This record gives sequence, C-alpha cells and structure tokens, in this order.
Amino acid sequence: MDTDAVEWLTAAGVVERVQQGTAPGVMVDAHRERIRRLDPSLGAYVHLAEGTTAAAGPLSGVTLAVKDTQAVAGMPWTFGSRRWRDQVAGEDEIAVRRARAAGCTVVGKTNTPELAASVGTVNDLFPPTRNPWRPDTTPGGSSGGSAAAVAAGLCTIAFGDDMGGSIRIPAACCGVAGLRPSADRVPRHRPDPTHLSVPGPLGRSVDDLRVAFATMVGERAAAAPGGSFRVVVVTASPLAVDPACAAARDRAAAALREAGHVVVETPAWDPEPVARAYQVVRPASVSVMPGEPADYGAAAGQLIARGRATPVAEFLEALSAGIRAAWPLKELVGDADAVLTPTLGLLPMPIEQVPPFLGPEWLSYTQFVLPVSFAGLPAVSVPAGLHDGLPVGVQLVGRPNDEWRLLALAEQLERADGFGFRRPPGWD
Repeated sequence: MDTDAVEWLTAAGVVERVQQGTAPGVMVDAHRERIRRLDPSLGAYVHLAEGTTAAAGPLSGVTLAVKDTQAVAGMPWTFGSRRWRDQVAGEDEIAVRRARAAGCTVVGKTNTPELAASVGTVNDLFPPTRNPWRPDTTPGGSSGGSAAAVAAGLCTIAFGDDMGGSIRIPAACCGVAGLRPSADRVPRHRPDPTHLSVPGPLGRSVDDLRVAFATMVGERAAAAPGGSFRVVVVTASPLAVDPACAAARDRAAAALREAGHVVVETPAWDPEPVARAYQVVRPASVSVMPGEPADYGAAAGQLIARGRATPVAEFLEALSAGIRAAWPLKELVGDADAVLTPTLGLLPMPIEQVPPFLGPEWLSYTQFVLPVSFAGLPAVSVPAGLHDGLPVGVQLVGRPNDEWRLLALAEQLERADGFGFRRPPGWD
C-alpha cells in the first residue's frame, strides 16, 4: 500500500478505505511514524500519544490533533505556559470526547503561544512551530500547531479554538481550511465568559470541516442547499491591505460569480472600533488566571497584569462597544447568504517579525477576522492559492448558526480553479 497516500487522505477518504477493508490502524500508525520522523523540524506537536490504537466507530482510522488549550484525558494540558508545564488533564473536553466516541484517534497535542495570546506560535516552553511552506515563517496563531500539523500531513483533522481569529489566521497562513463556528455552537466544559472564544476544526478540505464539525456538535451534517447564493464582498478597509490578499478576494468573487451566485460589493467595513474593544477585553479575559503575572512568560504576564488593572465597568463597556461595533456585519449577512473578505490583511511574515499582540500591525493583520468574533458569526477560511510561495486565504462569513449552508458555499469555492489545499513542497 502507498502509505504516503494514506497519510494525506481526507476524513471521508479514511472512512472509505476502512470500508474497503483497510485496517484502521494503518492510518494511525502511518501518522504516528510520520510525526516522529518529520515533526522535530516543524514543531507542530508538544506531546505525542504513545500506545494508542484505532478505536471502533464511524470515523475509525481518522487521526485527530488537539490544540494544547483543550483537555485530553491523560495528556499534558499546558496552554504553552511554564505555569502549567506539569498539568495533566483528568477528562476529555466535550468535543474531544465526542470525536473519540466516533472512532477518532487522538495522536497528540499541538503547540500554541502562551495562553493563546499571539498571532504566531512561540512560547517559552516548547520550540516554535514553523510554517510547512517556509520554515522561517510563522504558521499563524494561536492554533498554529494544529494548522501546521494538518498542512504537513501529520494528522487527518485537528481541533483549535478561535477568539480573535485563532483558527482562521493559521488556516490562511498554512494553506488549509478552518472553521470558526457560531458563538456557543460547540459545547465546552469551561465556556468563555466573553462568548468570543469557540472551539472549531481545521482540515485539508471543507468536507473535513463538515465531518469534524458534525462530530463536535453531535449532529448529522445537513444536506447542501441548491440554487444561487447572495454574497456581499468587502472591497475597502480604512487599514492597508496587502495587494496579494485583496487579489485573492477578487479572484474568489469572480469564481463565485462564475459558479452562478449573485455577488455584490460593499465598502462598509471598519475594524478599528472592534479592535479598540478587544484591546481591553482580551487582557481582562486572562486576568483570572491563577498565580502572579511573574509566574508566566513576559508577554502573557504583562497581559494578565493589564487585565487585573482594568476596572470591571471598563471591561463591560468595552465588550458592549465591540458587540455594537460588529453589528453592521450582522446586518450584512442579514441581507445575504455570506460575506466575502480576505482572511488576513497581511501575508505570513518571518517568525521574528510577528507583530506584537494587540499592537497597530496586529490590527492590520487581523482586521477581517476580529469583527466576526464580536458578531458571533460562523466563518471559514478557504485556501486561495499562493503568493511568492506562501499561502493566501479568503474568508466567508455566514449567518448565525448556519454553518451547513456556509460550508456548502465554501466547498463550491474550494472546487474552483486556484482554490483548495495543495501539499507544501518537501512534505511528500
């Protein structure tokens, strides 16, 4: 058997192979061997599950990588922080438990910046995660380990979470698909009190997202709707947008028109009020972390200290202001089936040039993903080809709790020429 082909199979492809008689353990063993051989140069994983075997179930043979912000029973649970270096989870997160019950095998935990507070994936506890397309380049963050593992063929699917773009940013940087579900759509043991952070999947195809999301929410995937969609394209921003990111959006708009959808343009996009709110909300969200700021790395410790110095009234007003500022986006999807934007305002940069968290360049980078989080809407990043050898992504934003319709549109775009996953060179 061509084990390399096995390692690159989609979730549906794994299921089909098993139905044809291939032992599920073939896929699990192939990914485990590949991780041991290739991950030392990538840094996607912080823990490899030893001795696990393929479980029974409809997804038997599908391998799952889980971001180290989520609990997997018996495995380290560090949040990329020395404060939690010895913590081992006693039970599975709800989505992980459901995936294992469906037959998925968790092959390991993936890297994250400390407390998931960065658009790169560097911390003081583990080596940095590198981009499979170019080793000196960031994979994005904070679900950078999950995105890199998927892109390099080191798992079938991966789980991440997304507060201010943490699934969509690395999906775009690594050239994979990533879904941020609607707020509160995926249950979790410890819900985010701001309702901004949600768990979601990453995969090499939109169908992988569909399979993983159905498992996370405990539903059967809904049938893809037919007919024409109405798509609103964001054509302007008060912040600079890299020409390659804008060109990817324009190509996506043209592809959707070619597919028979109604595509209209709007310049109504202002991410700056949302960003100002997030600059208050995000530090406050980590202010309840135990211990002292000095127990954490420099950046995370400063973030905790800022949060603890923020009065409750200021936090609540910022959260309310951000939700109000994101309302125009909800109005856009209220008049359409989806909104199209670039995923990022900037291309992936060298690891040492990742912009400081919550700073001015960070806002240019995240200007299209952050408003979606405050609006509580589902969004998917779709690979949109390459620029100068690095991936570019586009984002489709859907109506609240309408993930199935959104994924159906994303899959149509994925099938257009120049879109969808391609293998990074050197990982075959």
